[in-house]
Amino acid sequence: MDIRNTNALILAGGQGKRLRSDLPKTMAEILSKPIISWITDSFSEAGIKNICIVTGYAKEYLEKYAEGRFRTVFQSERLGTGHAVMTAADWLKENPGGNTLIYNGDAPFVDPETLIKSLEFHASKNNAATVLSAEIPDPYGYGRIIRDDTGVSAIREQKDCTADEAKIHEINSGCFWFKTDELLKALPKLTRNNSQGEYYLTDTIEILKAEGKRVDAYIAENPDIVLSANDRKGMLELNEIARKRVIDKHLENGVEFVCTDGIIISPEVKIAAGAKILPGCILKGCTEIGKNSVIGPNCQLCDTVVGERSSLNNVYANGSKVGSDCNIGPFVQLRPGTVIDDSVHVGDFVEIKNSTVGKGTSVSHFNYVGDSDVGKNVNFGCGSLTANYDGTNKFRTEIGDNAFIGCNTNLVAPVKVGNAAYTAAGSTVTKDVPDGALAIERGEQKIREGYAEKKLSRHLEKGKKFI
Repeated sequence: MDIRNTNALILAGGQGKRLRSDLPKTMAEILSKPIISWITDSFSEAGIKNICIVTGYAKEYLEKYAEGRFRTVFQSERLGTGHAVMTAADWLKENPGGNTLIYNGDAPFVDPETLIKSLEFHASKNNAATVLSAEIPDPYGYGRIIRDDTGVSAIREQKDCTADEAKIHEINSGCFWFKTDELLKALPKLTRNNSQGEYYLTDTIEILKAEGKRVDAYIAENPDIVLSANDRKGMLELNEIARKRVIDKHLENGVEFVCTDGIIISPEVKIAAGAKILPGCILKGCTEIGKNSVIGPNCQLCDTVVGERSSLNNVYANGSKVGSDCNIGPFVQLRPGTVIDDSVHVGDFVEIKNSTVGKGTSVSHFNYVGDSDVGKNVNFGCGSLTANYDGTNKFRTEIGDNAFIGCNTNLVAPVKVGNAAYTAAGSTVTKDVPDGALAIERGEQKIREGYAEKKLSRHLEKGKKFI
């Protein structure tokens, strides 16, 4: 069996009215990751590359998601799961032979192991169709697996179940393996003779059985593959399930959590053993945390890499890189393109954007560093900033190794401060500063006696002196 010789069709045309969203249901997020992405990532990890998505409501979102990676077909009418697969019949005909996976696009927790094992089962039994099923304590609302001596005889939707069938605890996950050619033969035979007046994909089971084809069910070890949500309460429950699963995985890998309150970690995030995640942290995207680093409390990191033994406290970072042995925060924003080398200190109320900061540099407090290249062992005084934008164009600032930027210095780009150069406190530097020099740009101080009393006289009581 070669899993590469497979197709996967995701049924994602639903609106999810009770979510009250302008997005398709499959674009709803779990741990900041769309449901559809959970599914396609599992498919890809299992080795399934030929993927098609059936779109419907607000199709433009799914088409944008799929662009350049997956095929899409549009289901113009919502006439059931069977009709959704019929919509993709031409795509199936382009990929004959082998096997096709059909999957409901609102169930995020399918895992690669289940996909591989179920396909192996499907192929070893020479089944025309294999249903992925699960056994759960409360099957209400799910289609029941009806078995006979040869395997599965039918799948009965909740509304069509007899009293005895409703007692069955083995349920349909909405995921099927089909021999592609057998599926194509069965689709034209579907009818709408049911309580919903829809084309049920599950009716293909009885069609195939009536033709003497073998149909069976693979009971998944992971019962979560059946889980989906129809409203915001259900989405919250899915998020809680996913959040716990992700944290449990990191605990098993040696990550420390003293308390999990407010901690949300996307499944792609990588955290090395020995790292500590404190309460209130949100880690998203392709974020990576190095060994023995401490993140939090109250950090939000997206697509950000942090080295080893670094500490981040109340930091918002997006598309940034922090080296090892750094101390960042509190109340720091690292904007996209920021690269911080090892042993850097960034203190409170600092914003850094699209800049490189060299090893051992200290940007202590109330600073803005934008579009700058900062060398090693530089010290920024309080309130210093790089003025990188003139209203039309952005320019870069260069600061050499061992430079000292005095308090309340404005570096107006494009400008270069040389190695071991100094700027005096309160200076606005518009010209390059040579290596080892001191730049002073201040106006002459003038004293005007009595200015305050004259300025504020209208606010003072008549006859009362200011001092």
